[in-house]
Amino acid sequence: MVTNDKTTYDITKRVFYEVAKLAWNGELDEKKGDLPEELIPGPVPEFRCCIYREREIIRQRVRLARGLCPSKLSTTNIVQVIPAACDDCPLSAYTVTDNCHGCLGHACYNSCKFGAITLERDSNRQMRAHINPDKCKECGLCSKACPYGAIVDLVRPCKKACPVNAITMDEHGLCQIDESKCIQCGHCIHACPFGALGAKTFMVDVINMIRAGKKVYAMTAPAIEGQYGQDITEDSWREGLKKAGFADLVSVSLGGDLTAAAEADEWAEAFEKGEKKTTSCCPAFVNMIHKHFPELNDKISTTVSPMCAVSRMLKEREPGCITVFIGPCQAKKSEVLDTSIENNADYVMTFDEAYEMLRGKGIELEPAKVYTQQGSTFGKRFGNSAGVTAAVLECMKEKDVDTSNIKVKVANGALECKTALTLMKMDRLPENFIEGMACPGGCVQGPAAQKSLQELTKDRDALIAKADAREVHENLKMQDAENVHMHKD
Repeated sequence: MVTNDKTTYDITKRVFYEVAKLAWNGELDEKKGDLPEELIPGPVPEFRCCIYREREIIRQRVRLARGLCPSKLSTTNIVQVIPAACDDCPLSAYTVTDNCHGCLGHACYNSCKFGAITLERDSNRQMRAHINPDKCKECGLCSKACPYGAIVDLVRPCKKACPVNAITMDEHGLCQIDESKCIQCGHCIHACPFGALGAKTFMVDVINMIRAGKKVYAMTAPAIEGQYGQDITEDSWREGLKKAGFADLVSVSLGGDLTAAAEADEWAEAFEKGEKKTTSCCPAFVNMIHKHFPELNDKISTTVSPMCAVSRMLKEREPGCITVFIGPCQAKKSEVLDTSIENNADYVMTFDEAYEMLRGKGIELEPAKVYTQQGSTFGKRFGNSAGVTAAVLECMKEKDVDTSNIKVKVANGALECKTALTLMKMDRLPENFIEGMACPGGCVQGPAAQKSLQELTKDRDALIAKADAREVHENLKMQDAENVHMHKD
């Protein structure tokens, strides 16, 4: 995906590749300490002030790739600050720009109640406003008062990207994550132009399971179709993963069908009782409810996510197997750490992590000659905004449930989720149900998405067009998946 952090994105993938290569060879413990110097040989720095800081950043990224916190601090949060990479940018500061005309009105000076603004002459003897950051309370009155819009609010990119105000800074100006607020969405990771945020991975754990001879199944997110073009399909991934030692791959589009069918029954019952519900498949959305709207916990659907549904199906068929979800989402990693959900996936990997894991074993994805369909088109579009709603309503119609009066609020992105949940909390939500997805566009635009939504849509639609028009319940019968236990309790 083309973002403003391409350089750090490339560095991250280089680290994944090198760590995976060592892990496959059983040499990671012995040689992990050599990676910083191997990746940054010097003497000229590649991306920061000196090779020594670059090597420390690599060392901390290697720890993340191993599933550890980058520093000595130990927390369970998936999203982590990489201290060596944080560039101490201001968290939030009002700044006077060159648009200042030194006007006679002095509106900014007169509006400030804290004495933070002074009027001084610059080198051209022009009167200009100046803001003392030690006195500024960031109330914004000066910015509103300036007739030229010369005072701007510079907000730290990570803070600006965080939908729940979980980003702060310590006394040294380094970024900190308030884990009591963080919903693990990962939006801050790509927003930081210095690559100072990253996420723990389960990549080494998965490799070790395969090397230990465990039966490991891959489960690919519906969002995978189109991410790598029309030629790289789920079957391409299946062949690559089986070469690496996975037992097989099951598409989580089947899980989308399972979740839609179960949630349809739940919605129908709730609608009859006059109750309002939210979806439960987006873990960042669920985390938002738990941490910021706890009074709505009982409104969350008890239906498990598509990832969990497929994992339960596989573990019922193959007791003792290991299940690994591969998708675009960082928050899914927090879902598998929730021990209250039985038989959920054991590990989660992003597309980037899985791709570099394969490359570390010398495996490249290749165009596949077949097209295996394991989910309906509704399950395949589960990762699109409004895809869950379409699938659930389809399941209700297949059971002859009247859906004409059912209204669903499709909350597309974390900010819309917050608005919808606030209305629900105040008992002012006009709709019956909320479909919540923390990433604008849905899972297809998660933190590990490979393309923008505009770039992705054409290839994704072309691949999904190859699928037949089977109904959701028809597909569950075809896949012998009608009896999977679909609730959290």
